[in-house]
Amino acid sequence: KASGAMAAAAEEALGDRVADGVVAVKDGHLAPTRRVRLLEAGHPVPDRRGAEAARAIRDLASTASADDLVLVLVSGGGSALTPAPAPPITLEEKQSLTRLLLRAGANINQLNAVRKHCSTLKGGQLARAAAPARVQALLLSDVIGDALDVIACGPTAPDASTFAEAMGILNRFEIRD
Repeated sequence: KASGAMAAAAEEALGDRVADGVVAVKDGHLAPTRRVRLLEAGHPVPDRRGAEAARAIRDLASTASADDLVLVLVSGGGSALTPAPAPPITLEEKQSLTRLLLRAGANINQLNAVRKHCSTLKGGQLARAAAPARVQALLLSDVIGDALDVIACGPTAPDASTFAEAMGILNRFEIRD
């Protein structure tokens, strides 16, 4: 969930220690990499490509063992780039929800609080999928205050928001239905 340049730089710095990788990037943000697959996806509204990238990221993380280090690169836009709808929520419903929240004037914190509670990756779920591996996250923030659970909806950070807060946001903007 980082720019292609960020993934390429990490791969260059770590060299042959990188065994495999998958990164979702915004359209037009590809960069040359050797082992890390860069997958373009939609932003700010999630798309099917992003759902496929999220699945690939989660699948790769879930193969990690206790001897592995999972390096998670996160930059602004990571939440939209990796939609991982929690069943029974569909991608189409998540897209519609994102559009409704944006049109209603939801800020990034409100948008992310709702996204986390509709996801199998956000709110620390990526770190959980990588267990028992050690997880390190490198973050480039576009969120004022740099709260780790807010940047790209915190795929490696505990979720400080609650389902009740997410429902309260939907109620506030009158889009619960």
